[in-house]
Amino acid sequence: MNSIHRPIRSFVLRQGRVSNAQQRAHETLLPRFGIPFAPQFIDLDAIFGRRAPKILEIGFGMGETTAEIAALHPENDYLGIEVHTPGVGSLLKAIGEQGLSNVRLVQHDAVEVLCDMIPLDTFDAVHVFFPDPWPKKRHHKRRLLQPPLVALLAARMKSGAYLHVATDWQEYAEYVLAVLKNNPLLQNTAMDYAPRPAYRPQTKFETRGLKLGHAVWDLIFKRT
Repeated sequence: MNSIHRPIRSFVLRQGRVSNAQQRAHETLLPRFGIPFAPQFIDLDAIFGRRAPKILEIGFGMGETTAEIAALHPENDYLGIEVHTPGVGSLLKAIGEQGLSNVRLVQHDAVEVLCDMIPLDTFDAVHVFFPDPWPKKRHHKRRLLQPPLVALLAARMKSGAYLHVATDWQEYAEYVLAVLKNNPLLQNTAMDYAPRPAYRPQTKFETRGLKLGHAVWDLIFKRT
């Protein structure tokens, strides 16, 4: 299996509070909708039971956006990767309540999942919405979207697939723009930043920020 040396992770596992409902969903629904991490390639068509566009989301947080997009687009299959149990439980709860059959998730480090579980040319799209910007300079090494990870993603995207990153930190947006521009397999679909496409819902946090004058930057690059 492919692997890259990555001793510095882009996340810190904190002991966030898990509600009773999240814990119950985690215990009862993870066996059905979760994919256990294992160092072997998976067949997503077999896992979902159909051939359909496959979209990856890295770091889905509490899963509201993931569930909303999946509900609006039943023609697509969505694979979410998240490490934090409250968020995994929250998305599983939404899957159960909304009867979503087109979402699966892996609770593990995204880099290891991509290296060890995902074959080349798998995804029709990749979503990375509001990743931790790690704004302090000494923490920049923890940022998710660095050249090795972007290269890993590009190799697992089909030709014509898109990578969509959204952030509300201007400095991080500028950093990500530079990283994506430097990948030879990716081509910007806009001059710099793209308008928010209709498929990305505006989150409550984003709406509140926009009312306060905070901007959001969307970057959408296509795989050549």
